[in-house]
Amino acid sequence: MINKRLLIKNLLAHNDENSFYDKKRKIDIGQKEGKAKFLKHVCALSNSNPKNNSFIVIGVEDEDNQIIGVDFFDDSKIQNLINAYFNNPPIVQYENIPFPHLPDHKVVGLVTIRPKEGLTSLKKNIWKYYGGSVFFRDGSISMPKVFKSEITDVNSKIVEAIESHAQNNIEYTLDGVFDFMKKRQDYNPKYIVFKEYFVLCWSGEKKQVKNETFYSRVDIELINEQVRLFFSTLDEVSISYTEHSFTIIEYLQLGLQDAYKYYPLEKTTISFSDNASYNIDSTLLFNAPQFDKKILHHIYNNNNAILEKLKKGQILNNNETKDLNNLPDTYLICYLNLFHEALDKLNEAKPFLKALPEIYRKYKDVLRILRKVKYN
Repeated sequence: MINKRLLIKNLLAHNDENSFYDKKRKIDIGQKEGKAKFLKHVCALSNSNPKNNSFIVIGVEDEDNQIIGVDFFDDSKIQNLINAYFNNPPIVQYENIPFPHLPDHKVVGLVTIRPKEGLTSLKKNIWKYYGGSVFFRDGSISMPKVFKSEITDVNSKIVEAIESHAQNNIEYTLDGVFDFMKKRQDYNPKYIVFKEYFVLCWSGEKKQVKNETFYSRVDIELINEQVRLFFSTLDEVSISYTEHSFTIIEYLQLGLQDAYKYYPLEKTTISFSDNASYNIDSTLLFNAPQFDKKILHHIYNNNNAILEKLKKGQILNNNETKDLNNLPDTYLICYLNLFHEALDKLNEAKPFLKALPEIYRKYKDVLRILRKVKYN
């Protein structure tokens, strides 16, 4: 089994960007340009490596390989995005890899691209790239090229050696467990061994709501691969497990005028097999709550007025300051109730919310929810 933290170190140490791996400071698939560039790199790496895996490492400075990290990214449906835009799409997996020196909420993103036999091409237009375009790697650059009848396999042995040097062992596993238990000692850390092989560590702050048990500040890591499977400081999560699987149900707390309810968002089950393999299956559970349209019109207009004051640099009164705290969530509710312009307004608010860490965290969480709903 590959230790993904070691794999990243080996990729960064092996060479600069090349025809089998790319590195990025960050990606933004929430915006059309960022999504198009990400798809271009995936296409180019897949076509240039028909016989081996290729990789994109995210959260690394380009000039000196400094690992700075990015926010935890839990888009379990990224394959749906790949399938939507590519003919002959490769298999793409995004994983969050924790590093000891990074803050709790930061990880390194690892995109692994497994090619299928045949050529990968864009299925439809996106940004400035046209449907039918084919990309290849030219050194460290992804470029559109005319298809060659034969692609020289030059990377298989190199990638095989890099992956071989990143194999896990008992020392790395034990160190990973001890590190997790020490780091999460304030949030009841636990470890579970599945199939006498897999070690999963998890922690969370327990809370009882009526007859149900929820956890916040949840951190879940598969120690064998040094992969963070789930991390959140705000969400409410229910956790259950058997001898074969570990299940997470994520809930959203949504409401208006201080009347909130919990709504199930997504169920994720990690199933462990006897053949030293595992599978992660995610199912969207979310049904958008519907609210009175008159109340929503009032809230939507009030949000727009607050946004205009932010744009003009005007001071908010006490009530507006309180409403600003809920602005991302209420714009989300409006959008889910067919106020389509609410999403545009939310994007307009982004630069003004960045200076307010707690509200900006809510803003990013709203975008994550919208992304999950869209790609399901």
